[in-house]
Amino acid sequence: QVQLVESGGGLVQAGGSLRLSCAASGRTFSSYAMGWFRQAPGKERKFVAAVSASGAIRYYTDSVKGRFTISRDNAKNTVYLQMNSLKPEDTAVYYCAAGRREVATTSLPDFDFWGQGTQVTVSS
Repeated sequence: QVQLVESGGGLVQAGGSLRLSCAASGRTFSSYAMGWFRQAPGKERKFVAAVSASGAIRYYTDSVKGRFTISRDNAKNTVYLQMNSLKPEDTAVYYCAAGRREVATTSLPDFDFWGQGTQVTVSS
């Protein structure tokens, strides 16, 4: 079992930056692929970014490429999402997720554990 706790959300103006963190419990963090998803009000949860267990492979949804960076520190059991040049359409609850596979994936069903989410609001 893995428990995930997100932090770092908040209110920011368009063009600003935020860094989300996700702290994981358990000894097997370094063998799990990690991902970030987001869910806007009234919409389905969607993929944002993912990183393989080793950190070598990263995937992004097209709308955040060049603006967001996912990274992980296996020594600290933490995954990050650096978000730059934020836009109002980035407003959502952001969820951290862990998958038992080492290979990074963009598919929501491939993730087995989820955090409670952190709100990100970007004002225009």
